[in-house]
Amino acid sequence: MTLYDKVMELSKRRGFLWPSFEIYGGTSGFVTYGPYGAILKLNIENMWRDFFIYKQENFIEIETPIIMPSAVFEASGHLEHFTDPIIACLKCEKRYRADHLIEELVGVSVEGLAISEMNKIVKEKDLKCPDCKGDLGEVELFNLMFKTNIGAYKGDVGYARPEAAQGMFVEFKRIFNIMREKLPLGIAQIGKTMRNEISPRKGVTRLREFTIMEVEVILDPEEINNCPAFEKYKDTDIMLLTASLQQKGEPPVNITVERALEERLIDNKWLAYFLTVSKNFVKSLGVADDKIRFREQLPHEKAHYSKQTIDLQVYLDGQGWTEIAGHAYRTDWDLSRHIKYSGVDMRVFKKADTPLTVRKLVLKPSKATIGPDFQKDAARVIEELNKLDAAEVKRQLTTQGFIEVAGKKLTSKHIEFEEREEVVKGKKFIPHVIEPSYGADRLVYTTLEHAYSEKEGRIILKLPVKLAPIQIMVYPLVERDGLPDVATQIYRELLGEGFRVEYDVSGSIGRRYARADEIGVPLGITVDYQTLEDKTVTVRDRDTWRQRRVFISELVNILKQFFEGRIYFNQIGSPVDTNLE
Repeated sequence: MTLYDKVMELSKRRGFLWPSFEIYGGTSGFVTYGPYGAILKLNIENMWRDFFIYKQENFIEIETPIIMPSAVFEASGHLEHFTDPIIACLKCEKRYRADHLIEELVGVSVEGLAISEMNKIVKEKDLKCPDCKGDLGEVELFNLMFKTNIGAYKGDVGYARPEAAQGMFVEFKRIFNIMREKLPLGIAQIGKTMRNEISPRKGVTRLREFTIMEVEVILDPEEINNCPAFEKYKDTDIMLLTASLQQKGEPPVNITVERALEERLIDNKWLAYFLTVSKNFVKSLGVADDKIRFREQLPHEKAHYSKQTIDLQVYLDGQGWTEIAGHAYRTDWDLSRHIKYSGVDMRVFKKADTPLTVRKLVLKPSKATIGPDFQKDAARVIEELNKLDAAEVKRQLTTQGFIEVAGKKLTSKHIEFEEREEVVKGKKFIPHVIEPSYGADRLVYTTLEHAYSEKEGRIILKLPVKLAPIQIMVYPLVERDGLPDVATQIYRELLGEGFRVEYDVSGSIGRRYARADEIGVPLGITVDYQTLEDKTVTVRDRDTWRQRRVFISELVNILKQFFEGRIYFNQIGSPVDTNLE
């Protein structure tokens, strides 16, 4: 039984996560989070907020719709670029991800090859359907977005978002105003996204519905290397696998982020800074240093909007190095596209240190000729013309003799130009974007696998204390002699104090301890006969099975200190020799 199988079996049995719709045979690419998995996922999301929002200056969180009109994705380029190659069996009609199927059947990676090249391999190798051995059709591009209609009209096409980013870009102008027009500005979002994956992979590695956690760090491009927070973390070591090393077939290098910047392996300081934030975050999930690396995407892998993308990978048993996050330098792609397609100016004004007097070319629509020539469309033509850059309009008139505005052709008779002196107090620019993006579901599995351990034939889920779904389990040693009454009172008091706590009386005390270890409960409190004598209880540590004796009157204060990280377990109360395992 592989470690992956053990983790997934535990996840199902103890209520972390399992495949959805099991009573109907299941549908791949969807998972259900149980009572402990849902809390674990929420705790991971909150820890991510702590690292990527609350500890950052001028970073905020918003929530935008999952369904968006098609215009958003036309502007963003997703309608054109968000595709994977697909191939179908002509006999059984089963569909496959073409590059994955060819790699599986031929043993050669074809990722990044053109569709024509993949079709050539299918024909030359006479590849057949793995299921029915039927002939395969042509490789085609398949758009991964879920399509729907908004409202009752067929023309109102919408798509489920494949990433959270576009909601943040669309709302940038309003958020920028609300946040007092200050850059850098971090806009974060955690929410559901959907991708109609052709062949979802095992577990939560590739899902059709998943939770994404993203920050869009909006920056002045002239300040891309002005990152004050970087200085504190510049000596952080990372394992970095650059595109160049991959192309040469060489292993990754261990290097500080400062040196990686100096050697131009990382594009800019803001991108480098978030690599350090990401490493510290993933370590807080319980992943060891040597199981974390950063891999630069190859040119053919990068998204259409990216200048440089560096993935964070963790090592998973049976899956090898697996991507759990991406760090992309998106430049001004997204905002410039939404400016173009929406017609809304989302540029940012930057005040100059010293005002300058400059000569500026200004265009003047000729109403005397535009009015008669375009009549009812004249007002719209003038409105759209006034939005255009004068120099660009003059260039087009000079080179091609006309310019198209609002669907109409205008010539030099419709437009006049003049030069004016203006005092320039600053300039407008389109901000650039650095984006750290995480998949929450992959983080849940990563956390479970790296927490999984076995001791004396028993499973212990050594979850970081801050992530444990249940903090404390309360037990009466036996169900008689008034022990349950005292245990119930302690349980209810801890609930009232805000601890995540459960009460368990089912089975022997050893079996109850074992159950708690399997769901990762850090501490257990046992009420026994000594409790009735001296009003103390036994506090048990999950990882070591050691026990300490604590007065009930001091319990709440001690537990708060422990879960806040102010004391260690061996500083709790006094040691106990008795072992009730």
